[in-house]
Amino acid sequence: METSPVCRFNSDVLLIDCEEETRRIEDFIRREVFTNFRKAGAVVGMSGGVDSAVMAALCVRSLGAEKVLGLILPERESSPVSAQYARKHASSLGIPFEEVEVTSHLESLGAYTKRDHLIKKVFPEYGDGYTFKLVLPQNLLDKDRFNIYSLRIESPDGESRTKRLSVSDYLGIVAASNMKQRTRMIELYYFAERANYLVAGTTNRTEVDQGFFVKYGDGGVDIEPIAHLYKVQVYQLARYLDVPPEIIERTPTPDTFTSEASDEEFYFCLPYDTLDLLLYAKDNNVSLEEITAATGLSEEQIQRAFRDFDAKRKATETFRHMPPAPDWEPGSPA
Repeated sequence: METSPVCRFNSDVLLIDCEEETRRIEDFIRREVFTNFRKAGAVVGMSGGVDSAVMAALCVRSLGAEKVLGLILPERESSPVSAQYARKHASSLGIPFEEVEVTSHLESLGAYTKRDHLIKKVFPEYGDGYTFKLVLPQNLLDKDRFNIYSLRIESPDGESRTKRLSVSDYLGIVAASNMKQRTRMIELYYFAERANYLVAGTTNRTEVDQGFFVKYGDGGVDIEPIAHLYKVQVYQLARYLDVPPEIIERTPTPDTFTSEASDEEFYFCLPYDTLDLLLYAKDNNVSLEEITAATGLSEEQIQRAFRDFDAKRKATETFRHMPPAPDWEPGSPA
């Protein structure tokens, strides 16, 4: 009797040995902080999300709690639970932490005013009591489509309205919103330089690959110890490191808009377990037949996801590189 071949590709390919991986990352952090950068410790921006929670725990294990500073940087539109969860986790780790409200910085830059001006172009009624978020169509696997953003507002009485954005209005809203991450990085480097610490980044592999970070914002750091781990692997480490369950169970969000928006709604259009498995398959040249067997997706759906991955990589290519410069040799005249 003929048996069908066993499919070796499945969700287990993303399982890691958490004990060994933790040891490797700890060694990396110690080497970078004390040997390569010759710093006294590390600052971690703590957002109340799983990536920064894991990063803080890893820094404590590698450097000691007394050499890690947690920085909590809320602004007036942050979810209240973000700072609440960050404070709780910092306290459980036994690390010193500072909480700095960055609203006044953003107001002085005109971040809220510039953004709201563009929102009111689309919805003139937008004002006090309204909330908003940016969303993409969530039918990535079902039909070919462009990543055209829509603006969704909710009135004080709960009425929701959605309209497509022009490219220029979308870019303007994002540019103003990105001031939040860049302002936070200014504070992180202030505290880091004051203490002779480095800034430890919290970006994971899924975000790096797809450009889900802000250049010179959350991407402007000294080291990225978890940038080789897919998001689902970060969750594995979170459970191993005893990150508080409310942080692990929290829906991943950029926490940038006044309405709650998940990472899936705003950017990826896929849940992380599916997204990461497909990214792994693409990067490791897994056959469409194997992917279909493991995921239940059709070849057409898989190809749609792959095209979206390529589009995001291309659109965010500059995020992952230093600015281009002419070739030169050290010591040569300019």
